[in-house]
Amino acid sequence: MENKSNAKQGKDDKNQEIPLPQVTFATFILSLNTSALMHLGEIPDPDNQESECNLQLARHAIDTIAMLKEKTAGNLSEDEKALIDHILFDLRMRFVKKTE
Repeated sequence: MENKSNAKQGKDDKNQEIPLPQVTFATFILSLNTSALMHLGEIPDPDNQESECNLQLARHAIDTIAMLKEKTAGNLSEDEKALIDHILFDLRMRFVKKTE
């Protein structure tokens, strides 16, 4: 049986601030990439460590990245453009494999 002080300690651990990366276009795209990979069942959910494939949510994340690519065309650095192109290609190939 867990005592109250241990239960409170677990809650306090979750509420502590953790250092987050600086918000940049690249970190935002990488976050969407991670979400898509999780929905493709390629990486486990960080909350429960289980992998689950949800192609509808994966497609939504991929489509969001594609929309961002379209809306930011002409405004990205060469590195940002290469990153988004690479991620979209990779995610689309993984999606196709999951649907075969």
